Amino acid sequence: MKRHINRRTFNRIAGSMAGHAALTSGLLSAAPFAGFCQQEGKRPNILWIFADDLGPDLGCYGNGCVSTPNIDRLASEGVRFTQAFTTAPVCSPSRSAMITGMYQTSIGAHDHRSHRKDGYILPDGVRPITDIFREHNYYTALVRKIAPGVEAIGKTDFNFTFPKPFDGRHWNERQPDQPFYAQANFFEPHRGDNWETVRQQDKLVDPTSVDVPPYYPDCPEVRDDIANYYDAVNLLDKKVGVLLQRLKDDGLEQNTAVFFLGDNGRCWLRGKQWLYDSGIHIPLIVRWPGVIEPGTVRDDLISAIDITATSLFAAGIPIPEVMQGRTFLGPEARPREAIFAARDRCDETVDRIRCVRTKQYKYIRNYMPDRPYTQPNAYIEKRYPVLGVMKELYAAGKLKSVPKQFMQPTKPPEELYDITYDPHEIHNICDPPEYQAALSSMRRRLDQWIEETGDCVLTSSEAK
Repeated sequence: MKRHINRRTFNRIAGSMAGHAALTSGLLSAAPFAGFCQQEGKRPNILWIFADDLGPDLGCYGNGCVSTPNIDRLASEGVRFTQAFTTAPVCSPSRSAMITGMYQTSIGAHDHRSHRKDGYILPDGVRPITDIFREHNYYTALVRKIAPGVEAIGKTDFNFTFPKPFDGRHWNERQPDQPFYAQANFFEPHRGDNWETVRQQDKLVDPTSVDVPPYYPDCPEVRDDIANYYDAVNLLDKKVGVLLQRLKDDGLEQNTAVFFLGDNGRCWLRGKQWLYDSGIHIPLIVRWPGVIEPGTVRDDLISAIDITATSLFAAGIPIPEVMQGRTFLGPEARPREAIFAARDRCDETVDRIRCVRTKQYKYIRNYMPDRPYTQPNAYIEKRYPVLGVMKELYAAGKLKSVPKQFMQPTKPPEELYDITYDPHEIHNICDPPEYQAALSSMRRRLDQWIEETGDCVLTSSEAK
C-alpha cells in the first residue's frame, strides 16, 4: 500500500531537478572513472561494508582506545572522509535514504521501521540502487557467509516493501565475469546480547583509559559502557579484516571499489536517535586501487545519500534525474555547503526534529519542544545503562552542569552550536546578539531544504 505523502511537492521538485540532473548525469557517465573501466576491459565491482551504530571511533580517526588495524589499513589504501553524516540518527530511515539516494523525508520513509506496519511502497520514480545496478547487468548480493565462524547479518531494514532487493547472498553466486554490487552488514558495535561475546575477547579496553564526554557524568558505570562500545569496535575490525581477505583471495581486490561506513552514529545516549553529531557523524572510507590515491584525507561535507550517487558514478551508470544524492568523487563532484538530517518516530517514541550543519554551525529545530530529550523508549531504557545512571543522579539532585541539561522535562525550540569551538554541542548560542545573523542564516537554510526537498510531513497542510 502507498501512504499519502505530499506527492504534489515531490513531483514539483522532481520536475525542477530534471533539467539539471539530465545534464549532470551525462557528464558523470563520461568522467574518468568510466574511462578507467574501459581501459581495464571490465566494470568495477562495488562493495559497501556497513557497521551498525558506528561513529568515527577508529584508530585512523585518531581514537587511541581502539585497535582497528584492518580498517586503518583500508584507509591508508584509499581516502578517508572526516565529515560524513547520515540523514537520520537511526538505522531504518538512514538505510532507506542510502539505498535510494533520497532523503527519507522526501519519500515517506522517515518513521523508524514503518514498513512493519503497512508494507509501504516507494513513490513513482524512486528505486533502490540494487534495481538500477541490476538493470545494468550487475549482480546484487547481500553477503552472509564470509568464512568459517564469520558471518555478516542479512540486514536491510528499509522502510518500504520492494520485491527482490538483492539477487543472492554472496558475490560468488554471480555469472563468470559479471560485475557485482554487494553489501556486507556487521552487527557490531550495535548493542545487544552480542556484547557478551564482545567481552570474551582476549584483550579488553581499560575503562580508566577512555575519555568521558562532558555531557556524561564521569563515573565507573559510564566508563565501563564506553569501554564496552570500543571493545565491540575492535571485534568489528577483526570481521572486516576477514571480509577484505576473502575479497583478495577471490582475486577481486584490484577491481572493487570498497565503501566502508556506519549506518548511523554511535549507540550512545545522546547519540543514536538524536541529531547531535554523535548520532549522525559516521566514518567513511573508500578504497579503489588504481583510481583513488592511497592515504588521502578529505574534509568535504558528505551526506550519506551521496554514497549512493557516487557508487553509480563509479560504475559508469547515469545518476537518476530525481536522485538527491550527488557524487563526491571525480572532476564533476560538487561540494556541499551544508548537510541535513531528520529524526521522526523511533520505535514507539514520537518526536520530530530537523537539523542543518555547515563546517562551523549546527542548527537544530525541535518541533515538539514540550517533550523531553529522554522520552520513554523501551530499547534505550533496556540497552543504555548510562540513562539509568543519569536518572538516578538527577532524581537525587547529584547531576550537575552539562549532563543535567539533557534530563530536563522540555527541550528548547531551537538549538545553535558553533562546532569550531564546541564540538560536543553543549553551549546553545541561540540568544547572544553576536550569533543572530548566523541563527537567521541557518533557519533560512533549513526552511529552504524542507521546501525544496518536499519534506512529506513538514510541507503538508497538517503541519501548517
